[in-house]
Order: sequence, then C-alpha cells, then structure tokens
Amino acid sequence: MEPSVKTETLDIEGMTCASCAAFVQKSLTRTPGVQRAVVNYATEKATIDYLPELATPAALKDAVVQAGYGVVERAPDTSAAERSAEIDRQKAVAYQQLKRRFWVAAGLAFLIMPLSMLMLWPALMQRVNMQALNYGLLVLTVPVLLYSGREFFSSAWNSFRHGTATMDTLIALGTGAAFLYSLAATVAPGFFTSRGLMPEVYYDTTATIIALILLGKVLEQRAKTRTSAAIRALMGLQAKTARVVRPDGQEVDVPIELVQPGDVVVVRPGEKVATDGIIQEGHSAVDEAMLTGESLPVEKKTGDPVFGATLNKTGSFRFTVTKVGADTLLAQIVKLVEDAQGSRAPIQRLADKVSAVFVPIVVGIALLTFILWFALAPAETRLPLALVNFVAVLIIACPCALGLATPTAIMVSTGKGAEHGVLIRNAEALEKAGQVTTVLLDKTGTITRGEPTVTDLIVLPGYDASRLLQLVAAVERQSEHPLAEAVVRYAQERDVSPVTATSFRALEGRGAAARVEGESVLIGNRRLLSEEGIRFSPDLSARADELLSQARTVLYVAVGGKAVGLLGVADTVRDTSVAAIRQLQAMGIEVVMMTGDNAQTAAQVAGQVGITRYFAEVLPSDKAQKVQELQAGGRVVAMVGDGINDAPALARADVGLAMGAGTDVAMEAAGITLMRSDLRGVVTAIELSRQTLRTIRQNLFFAFIYNTLGIPVAAGLLYPFFGVLLSPMLAAAAMALSSVSVLTNSLRLRGFAPR
Repeated sequence: MEPSVKTETLDIEGMTCASCAAFVQKSLTRTPGVQRAVVNYATEKATIDYLPELATPAALKDAVVQAGYGVVERAPDTSAAERSAEIDRQKAVAYQQLKRRFWVAAGLAFLIMPLSMLMLWPALMQRVNMQALNYGLLVLTVPVLLYSGREFFSSAWNSFRHGTATMDTLIALGTGAAFLYSLAATVAPGFFTSRGLMPEVYYDTTATIIALILLGKVLEQRAKTRTSAAIRALMGLQAKTARVVRPDGQEVDVPIELVQPGDVVVVRPGEKVATDGIIQEGHSAVDEAMLTGESLPVEKKTGDPVFGATLNKTGSFRFTVTKVGADTLLAQIVKLVEDAQGSRAPIQRLADKVSAVFVPIVVGIALLTFILWFALAPAETRLPLALVNFVAVLIIACPCALGLATPTAIMVSTGKGAEHGVLIRNAEALEKAGQVTTVLLDKTGTITRGEPTVTDLIVLPGYDASRLLQLVAAVERQSEHPLAEAVVRYAQERDVSPVTATSFRALEGRGAAARVEGESVLIGNRRLLSEEGIRFSPDLSARADELLSQARTVLYVAVGGKAVGLLGVADTVRDTSVAAIRQLQAMGIEVVMMTGDNAQTAAQVAGQVGITRYFAEVLPSDKAQKVQELQAGGRVVAMVGDGINDAPALARADVGLAMGAGTDVAMEAAGITLMRSDLRGVVTAIELSRQTLRTIRQNLFFAFIYNTLGIPVAAGLLYPFFGVLLSPMLAAAAMALSSVSVLTNSLRLRGFAPR
C-alpha cells in the first residue's frame, strides 16, 4: 500500500524577488518527507506535498524560517474568505510600509543631490565648510540606508548565506561601498589629503540608487496586493441562506453552512440556487451563465441537475441537495483558480538571471583590483589607490540602470495602455503577452455580444410585420424570460407603438399566451403550437429549418389560432470581432475559439469570424484543461474571456485577458483587462507588449554596456598605458549616464499607437 500524501499551503512573507522563492523552495524540498514543493513569488504561496508519517506542518514552517523568511499564521477556526481577507490586509500594510520607505528615500535624496552638487563649483566651495557639509550629508543619508534600504542589505546577507547572489546583492554592495567610502572620507579626511587625494563623498549615489530601486518595488508590490481578489469574488457568489423544507412541511431559511445532502430546498423566481442538487418538483428557466457561459437560460424540469450560485429566472421549483461545501461545482471552480494561480511559475527577470553570474564576477574583479593595486603601487599611495579603484569598480557596476530598465518601460507602457483602454495588472502579464503564439477566445460575450438578440422577423405573405411585432411585444412585456426581453428590445428599437396584453399565461418550458386587443396570441417553441393544434405552412416550416441550421433559436407566433410568423434569436457577433481576429492572424498568431455551446452553433460562429479551429461543448473545468493542452504543445497561450466560468482558464493561461463588460471575477483572474468589449484591445495589448519587450531589452543593453566598458577602466586597465584612472565620482557619472539612457529610451514608448 502506497503511503498517503497530504498537501499544505503556506503564505510566505519577506520574499523580495524570484530568487527568494527559489531559496524557500530549496529549503522545503530538502525537508524529510516532502515529495514536492512549489513556491510562487507572484502569489507569495508555497504548495507542499508531503508524507504525514515523516513531516508535519510545523516542520514545513520551520524550513521556511530556516531559509530566512516568515509564514503568515492562519487561525484554524476562520473561514477561507476570512483568511483571504486577513492576508490581503497584511499585504496592504506591507505595501504602505514600502511606500513610506520610498518616500523617505526620495525626499532625502532630493535634498542630498543639490547639496552634493556644490562640490562641482569651486567658487561656492570656498564659502562652504567642506567638513560640515559632509557631516550634513552623512546625517541625511543614514536614514536612507538604515530605514529605506535595510531590506536590500538583509536580503543580500540572506543570499550570501545560501551561496548565491541577486539584484539585492548588487544594490547592497554598490550603495554599501559608496557609503563606507564616503563615511571614511567624512570622519578621516586627513588620511586622504595627506596622500594627495581628495576626500570625495558619494552620499548622493547611495540615496538616489535606493530611492530608484524602491520605486520599482512599489510598482511591483501594487499589483501583488490584489492576487486573492478573484478568489474572494468567487466565494461571494454563493448564496448565504437556503429555504429548506422540514419533515413537517414547514419552509425555514437556514444558513448555507447548515444545508446537508438529502435536504429539500425551495427556490422562487429571482433567487439564487443555494447548492448543487436534482429538481424534485417544478419547472423553470435557470441562468447558468456564471458557470457554463451560455447566454440563454436553460429550461429545467423534474430530474434535471441544478448548481449552486446559478440564478432562477422564472418558475419555482424544489430540489434535493446532492452536494454541499467543497464538493459543489462553484467550489471546484474556486479550487481551479487557486491551483492555476499557484502553479504558474513567476517569470524570471533577465536582470536577476544575469546578476547571479554578474555579481560574483564584479566582486572578484573588485577584489583583484584591490590586491593588484596594493601589491604594485608605491608604498605611500598603495592603500588609497587600491581602495579608490576597488570602490570605483563596485560603483560603476552598481545596478541603478539595471533596476530602472524594466520598471521605467513598464510605467510608460502601462500608462499608454490605459489611454487605449488596456489595463495591465502586472509586469509578468505585459511581458508574456508579447510572446503569445495562440489566442484562445471564449465565444459568449467575447466574440459575441453575450445576450440574445432578435436577428430575423419572418411573416406570412399578407400579414403586416409591424402589427405582428406589436402583438408579440405586448405579450412578452408580461414575461421575465430573457428571450422575451430580446423581443421587447427589438420592438422598441423599431419604434413599435406599445399595446396592452390581458389574460397573460406563462407556459413553462414552452412560451407564453395572452389576448391583445381582442386577439389570442401565442409565442413560443414549436411544441407549444403543436399542442394547440396549430399547423405550419410548408413555407413557414422551411424558413424555420433554415434559421435552425444557422444556430438560431426560433420563436413561433400564432394569432387567432393561425401560425403567422417566426422570430429568429441568437447571440450575435460583435461588429469588431472579425477585423480583430484578422489582425491577430496577420501578426502570425493562431486564433482558437472555445465555447460551451453545441457544435452546430460553434461552427456557425467560427465560420462568421474566420476561425478554423474551435472547441465546442466545453465545461468550465475543461476550459482550463484546453489551455493546458495547447501549452503542452509548446504554445504560449493568451486566454480571452468575460465570464466566471472563464476564470480558471484565464488564470491557467500564460496571460489572461478579460473583457471589460465581463464579470469582476474574470477581470481579477486575468493579467490584462480590456475596458471596452472590443477584441481589437487584444491586438493593442499584444502590440504594446512586443514593443515594450524590445524597449526593455534595449534598456538592459544600455545598462550593461557601461558596466562592460567601464569596469576595466575603473579597475585601472588604462593606467599603465595612458596614466588614466577612473575616480568613483566619474564611475558614478557613467552609471548616471546609463540611467539617463534607459529613461530616455523608455520614454519613447509614449509615442506608441495601436494599428
């Protein structure tokens, strides 16, 4: 018998980059009894599969602590929604603290920079006490280092303990070296002047670097504070109470938590279905769009299944509860979203990857520089020369531009995207969108409008179309059925004069009947008219079959006991869908459609918009699976949807794009939201991402070219040939020049315009 494996999810705190997640994951994986551990930096969660015989939750938490990070404790008696809310509150507090650290650094750097510039004006320096100025700069810089920049140093130390290096290592080395050198020049200037050296200080370098890097951290953290919003929205869909029938026949409202399998629950028109079950008695039309994506309500009768969180539209019914709690379809969708978010690996920043190799090399070069200068320079100048060149190497290698390369491009591009109705939730989504090779489109509400619309009005020869529409609209105004709403809306758009219907009857699962200005009017499906003994003319039957072949829902109309017309109803394609799909295909992107509709309807819509590959009759759980299948084939998948049923697929995809007219759940699960219900926004998002990626790569080139060229000069490579040394101040200037290049290049994105 194979040992049982349990799964534990921990909320991790203190991670500042993807390398931190790798440290935690490595520590967990090495814990005895752990079969698999996945740490997601984006969601700050660790999912661990372990053998309870060998490991315990306490041991897993200890492994995280040993790695240098914390675990957010969960109270055992709180609900999932309460735990999620508490975690979000803690993240919001951390975000506010990060912003305070940034504003302290930025405010002090704003003072330090102009004071440091006084050193460039000899005339002014004659009137200023250099020693006093340096001490003033020291006092201003210490809070930046100890308060605003403390996490860079603690993270660098943690990385050092694990034998690795990250961006934080570069920041700590660069700013620490600049500060320590400046501190020495401030408290012991005679050591430098006695050897013919200027006691230069670089407090502005320390403060500015920390402020700029913190700016990037603030932008990243702002997106991460909302990672659990999709889960909260899904949880909020569930009904809070249920009307349970007691054995004595009394109907009692009880909290949803007390409902048990086997209970009989009553659902009235306009109410949510409390949980999953089977209809025992009654008929109705149930709106299942939040689960299945179907735009039209589904007719339900005795023996049919119903699902929690769906909306009862018309009749009343009783159902027997079959599933509650974690077993319901809604709960399964919640878990799908959680699993999708947890399994998606964070994108490794190119800068982090390079720094893992770059930092040890720079430190090695700096140490070698110090040793060589100390060994080869004259005895009276070897220590200051070795120290100056050592610091120059570290300063020119300091990743100011590297830290700006991504966030500045992201700042400009996200702002530009917002101008065009494309809201980008995080840098990962923006980066991944440019690599997309397949766009998977949900049909209902994405390609189509997501609501029933009258597409055809057919009347027998000799019968007035306006009169027919007037009679039909009078009947349908009395109905609450979504198809009735479509008919009334169609009549209003054509300025049909309203008249009043009397003796209205809603005929469950078939249609409606009433008298209008003395005439009996029937509107509904073919079964209704057949039951009333009303015959169809061959021409009317042929036209009905034609509409059915076009995936239309057909409403039959009889006046005075005679079939006189038809209405075709469908979820119509958006005006801009065809053009957007063609643009995507022209960009070399495969476009695939996915829908819960039947194959006939799917084929009809796909043909209209020029899509050759589609998936029909896809259930909510299967949508995420279809995304996985495409990914398994080596495709980078963008999922575009608008419904709650799309949320798992949006989260599972490499990048999810939610239509703005869709549900909050879809938008929270997606990385990109299109504010207008227009597929051309997908084209804009991908084009913007591709241009942003090009800009980021150029920025990284600018950031590294100065280091690549400047480090040898800072190390003194030119001194034996030309007598040229690169002072730390010039090294800082070169570093600043790389930052200006990066900023200027990023600002070019302001000229972005979609096709």
